[in-house]
Amino acid sequence: MALHPNGVNHLAISTRDMKSQLTFFAEVLGCPTKALYWMHGVEGCYHGFAELSANSHIAFVQHPENAQEIQWGVTHAGNGGEPVTRGVMQHVAFNVDTFEELLQLRDRIRSHGVQVLGPLDHGFIQSMYFAGPEGLSLEVCVGSGIDAEAWVDPEVRELCGINAEEMQALKEPDDFLNQGDPVANPSFDENKPHMHYPPGVLEKVMSVPDDVVWEKFSETTPPVNNQ
Repeated sequence: MALHPNGVNHLAISTRDMKSQLTFFAEVLGCPTKALYWMHGVEGCYHGFAELSANSHIAFVQHPENAQEIQWGVTHAGNGGEPVTRGVMQHVAFNVDTFEELLQLRDRIRSHGVQVLGPLDHGFIQSMYFAGPEGLSLEVCVGSGIDAEAWVDPEVRELCGINAEEMQALKEPDDFLNQGDPVANPSFDENKPHMHYPPGVLEKVMSVPDDVVWEKFSETTPPVNNQ
């Protein structure tokens, strides 16, 4: 089997109202709260997890300096078809296994006074759309097994600057062949994706050996055991 991520373990979303988010996901969507604790290594910050499945969660980060203001088209899209700042979540779609479950969940959401658009058929998935607290754009869908030969539009491919040879490489990524030894962290390159830290901090953090990061930065004790 080719090596690549096999799902979303958790999607972390900024919040200023942890209670409202966890309540919405529990009451409206039926997702049980599984964790709520001080975020490891971040002063004054809470972390909450609501379960989608045994290995997939929606998470929330309540940082004391999270901004209050929503700017439509900048911080939030507002719905599945509107613009938003690059790199920001446009919307998130959750999965169910059957169309019948999709309809049942639609009715559950509506029974809590939340409007739902759909479902509608996109061909390889069937979807419905609604909003969550703090301006979240949410979707629930059913479907799997996208046929890339049918669903890659040559016109859109060209508009994205992707030629036919590059498209084939995107459809069939190279396998990674590990030579046995761990790969060392590369030197900082401003042209490569990198995390944002205050000046000078990123270089220090990334220079820490992996075994030291594991030993010094890990925190595995549940908070109830710290009482």
